[in-house]
Amino acid sequence: MFRFGALRFRAGYIGLALTFVSLLFLARHWTTKAETNPPLPGAPAPAVVTGNVHPSLRLSGSIAALNAVSLTAPRILGSRSGFNRGGDGGGGGGGDFNLVLLMLAKAGTPVKEGDVVAQFDPQNQIQRLDDYRDTVVQTENRLKSGTAALASTVEAQAQSVRSAKADWDKAKLDLQTAPVLTEIDVEKLKLSVAQAEETYQELDRQTASVRESQRAQLRILEFNLEQARIEQRRAEGNVQKMTIHSPIPGFVVMASIVRNGEYGQVREGDQIFAGQPFVSIVDPSSMVLNATLNQVDAERLRLGMKATVRLDAYPGVEFPGTISGIGAMAVTSTFRAGFVGEVPVRIRIQGQDPRLLPDLTGSAEVSLDLK
Repeated sequence: MFRFGALRFRAGYIGLALTFVSLLFLARHWTTKAETNPPLPGAPAPAVVTGNVHPSLRLSGSIAALNAVSLTAPRILGSRSGFNRGGDGGGGGGGDFNLVLLMLAKAGTPVKEGDVVAQFDPQNQIQRLDDYRDTVVQTENRLKSGTAALASTVEAQAQSVRSAKADWDKAKLDLQTAPVLTEIDVEKLKLSVAQAEETYQELDRQTASVRESQRAQLRILEFNLEQARIEQRRAEGNVQKMTIHSPIPGFVVMASIVRNGEYGQVREGDQIFAGQPFVSIVDPSSMVLNATLNQVDAERLRLGMKATVRLDAYPGVEFPGTISGIGAMAVTSTFRAGFVGEVPVRIRIQGQDPRLLPDLTGSAEVSLDLK
């Protein structure tokens, strides 16, 4: 037992000695290799450059215009039922409210105030206007004819009343001959007087009803005429609305619509719904970058700080800018934790460039040096 332990001790000592010899050999080998392979001559050494450090913050956002007008499709005014409409459109006017773009300025086209930007197909509105013009003329003629008929009817009724009054007076005169007549003839005369009086009184009562009836018919014609005139004025306004003019100088920016289940820019031939935005006029001198920044970093920003704006769509293009607005309150984002607030920042871009289009994404590097 003792001998077996001694053998184990001697084997361990030999292994330790071999390990030490191996380490010495490796150390000597690395030293010899380093001496035989000196560093390459002329290798540049790291240089330390001194200078001023300018702190800055980087923001990201999208391009927008402070001065821009969104043009919407016109709202067609008028009755959809086609009631009291002359011409061929009396059966209804549902097709009159369809708006189809007949002409549209190209995207990026510069326009002046008052220039024609778009035109919708005016054919339906012109047809509608012609129909109501016919209605106005027809109703005016019917009103004149009705007025003449009223005068004729009233005069005929008055003549009937006068005739009945004369018959009543004659019957009363005949009754004055009763002393020379038989009792039967006197009763006949009395009956004739009563009948004549009743006829006169009935016709006299009908005079007011006849006049009111005729006046009611004329009033209906007057209402129809007024409605036709209103629809005519609306149709005239609708025809003018088919041509869209630019309210401000700027350039044209197309809106996007869903066409056949896919998004695309508005183009000629599209059907636009009333009140739907289809194009915008953007003032190129009012472009800004609307960005957000962490509320902690936003405390370092000040109005008037200089910035360099870059567009993601045009790498290498830079625009000078200035911070023109900093939000007073932080808002939370759905993409960040609830305790992380972001402050909106607006950077006014200096100069003009056709590549500065609304909704383009970009970034800005704000210099924190106020000097």
